[in-house]
Amino acid sequence: MNVRMVAAAAALCGLLVLPGCASTGSMSEAQKLAVYEDAAGEPVSSFSYLGRISGWTPIDDTNIAVWTRPREAWLLTFAGRCQDIDFTPVISLTSQASRVYAGFDKVMVHNRSSIQMPCRIREIRELDTARIKAAEKTARDEAQASPSGT
Repeated sequence: MNVRMVAAAAALCGLLVLPGCASTGSMSEAQKLAVYEDAAGEPVSSFSYLGRISGWTPIDDTNIAVWTRPREAWLLTFAGRCQDIDFTPVISLTSQASRVYAGFDKVMVHNRSSIQMPCRIREIRELDTARIKAAEKTARDEAQASPSGT
């Protein structure tokens, strides 16, 4: 089994993923999930994974977006809560023969302790990254236009 590490410091998320990553901060979890689900295609059984992640965005404790290329991303839904996914500085993916499979592979959450928390991937859906970027820009513009700036 291949385990690939991605050092994705949570504070550097916007630098490692896409400019839109940092912009999701003004959205609630429910709004962020709605944006990503709206941009997600039909479920697929697996995706090609060549050991490189451009970045990742935690959405809530049951969903994460993983970028495998700047314009290729996947919505991963877990088979339950994924503890500490919102706060972990590092994740890794398991894979089989250069593919990540729903129902089999996991996102490993590496927190400050030595414990690695496995989060089994229940569903994989390809994301329309242009659609996400546009929705995040709209959310930023609306937040800036509001009197309180939130």
